[in-house]
Amino acid sequence: MILGLDVSTSITGATILDGHKIILCEAWDTRKLKSVFEKADFIKDKLQTLPVGLEEIFIEEPFTFFKSGGSSAKTMAKLQAFNGVVSWMCYDIFGIEPAYFTAAAARKLCNISVARGQKAKEVVIKELLTREPDFDIMYTKYGNPKAGETDRADSLVIAKAGYEVCSRKEES
Repeated sequence: MILGLDVSTSITGATILDGHKIILCEAWDTRKLKSVFEKADFIKDKLQTLPVGLEEIFIEEPFTFFKSGGSSAKTMAKLQAFNGVVSWMCYDIFGIEPAYFTAAAARKLCNISVARGQKAKEVVIKELLTREPDFDIMYTKYGNPKAGETDRADSLVIAKAGYEVCSRKEES
């Protein structure tokens, strides 16, 4: 089984795949928790309740570059630190050293291409809804994905990219 995580200090997406089958695809909401330590404890509790038998863990790398309209250096540093904490917890709990993908590399491994000018999150959700019969999302009354749905989708892409990498290793 493969665990894919899209780590964030607000909502963390978590997906477990057993082969191509989705075992779990959740959004862990930590927005109401104030301190990074409370958030880490919450994520640790969630990780400890996951099914036994994980073989690989893949985590989306946080952004490491600036783009206009993006996150500030302070926010990026906080996200990198939290990603490190969650990575350590995965290693500590499961004894598995996580591997990392950028969002773009994971999408490429899943054959999801985002054309210039398109919003990656919208493309990912559309592709997953088309390709994955066991994946569905909830919408707001305005037709937008509810909070956490894009995080779930991103964690599924990370898990599927991890599965693809593992499959290629087995073939060679």
